[in-house]
Amino acid sequence: MAEATSGAGVSESRARWKYLDNILHRPGPFTDEEWTPGEPQIETLSRAKILVIGAGGLGCEILKNLALSGFKDIHVIDMDTIDVSNLNRQFLFRHADVGKYKAEVAARFVEKRVKGVKITPYCGKIQDKDEEYYMQFALIVCGLDSIEARRWINATVVGMVDMQNPDSMKPLVDGGTEGLKGQARVIFPTMTSCIECQLDMHAPRAAVPLCTLATIPRQPQHCIEWAHIIAWEEERKDITLDSDDPEHITWLYQKALKRAQEFNIPGVTYSMTQGVVKNIIPAIASTNAIIAASCCNEVFKILTNTNPFLGYPGTDNYMMYTGDESIYTYTFEHMRKPDCPVCSEENLARPLQVDANSTLQEFLDGLAERPESQLKKPSIRSEEKSLYYQFPPDLEQQTRPNLMKKLSELLSDGEEVAITDPAFPLQFKYKLVFKKG
Repeated sequence: MAEATSGAGVSESRARWKYLDNILHRPGPFTDEEWTPGEPQIETLSRAKILVIGAGGLGCEILKNLALSGFKDIHVIDMDTIDVSNLNRQFLFRHADVGKYKAEVAARFVEKRVKGVKITPYCGKIQDKDEEYYMQFALIVCGLDSIEARRWINATVVGMVDMQNPDSMKPLVDGGTEGLKGQARVIFPTMTSCIECQLDMHAPRAAVPLCTLATIPRQPQHCIEWAHIIAWEEERKDITLDSDDPEHITWLYQKALKRAQEFNIPGVTYSMTQGVVKNIIPAIASTNAIIAASCCNEVFKILTNTNPFLGYPGTDNYMMYTGDESIYTYTFEHMRKPDCPVCSEENLARPLQVDANSTLQEFLDGLAERPESQLKKPSIRSEEKSLYYQFPPDLEQQTRPNLMKKLSELLSDGEEVAITDPAFPLQFKYKLVFKKG
């Protein structure tokens, strides 16, 4: 009886994964001629160790998809805990999970629903792990909402590559969403364009000039920023603004709405006020599902060679999706940049046009907004001396007077500088070119 039950279980298990067998047991129209169908591919999925970074909106979808695609050994990293606001789209979580770590809850949920899958969570930062940790994985999938974290893991996997050891090259599949738009990309470190090469495609939101906010607002967001930055400081400066306090948000909303009515600007809402004040990027479940599916499709293709994948040398490596006006996708090849500070073989200095009369402080502040740099806590050194260091405190105090000096007093036209930021495990080299006139 036990043997019969066991046999029935195996039969039931095989039936459950029949859709995978249909893919892996026969060649497709784009299958490589040397591809061997059948059990070897199924074994590859079972043995492959995959790392998922992020267990939020994208990460929940990615974990579910990988488990249902036949991957048995999955690891997940996330430092966040579950909030009530996550529950509308992060479907692995329930109200009883609020306050618990996302990685832990997501791992246990998927394991319970998909038998035979082992998911190992780590509740912490990706920076907590060293290269030896990342070296154990066949592939890394990112479902992050942070450019800084993407840049860190990108620099790490590029730095791990040893030309004498093919196993040191870890493909990086990255997905990102913003409202009804998203992208999926595949990076083969040192072989294709990396995230740093593509940084200017994800420029930070431009700051609205204070003069526009104070005099002639043109958009509902300007009215909200005016209430947030100017009105609060004038009328409630003794109270620390709490963006999670409904009373504070209501006050800002009412102020912004009144100002918008004065300038005949429609569109100010309570939810928009929340979004602007908290800098919330809208997240939509359907977009997360589409981008996660695209990412997992690439993981499956890379590790089974069933079909050509994004990032294959000389082919498209970037897929863009938009769903705001019907549904549109577009793939293209993003080329490597020869002066990329991460993956460039020659480690060239990037030319950067600057105003010679601006102060070092103004230049460093501007690095946060420049699409090609986006550095928030930079320290800078010229070819001859240290110009400004954030840390340690003694060195910061020693170099602080340079912040008020003009660039022309500290550097010559075309001189190279090295810039570091504690968020990234490398230094950035720039050649500062003074603007003419």
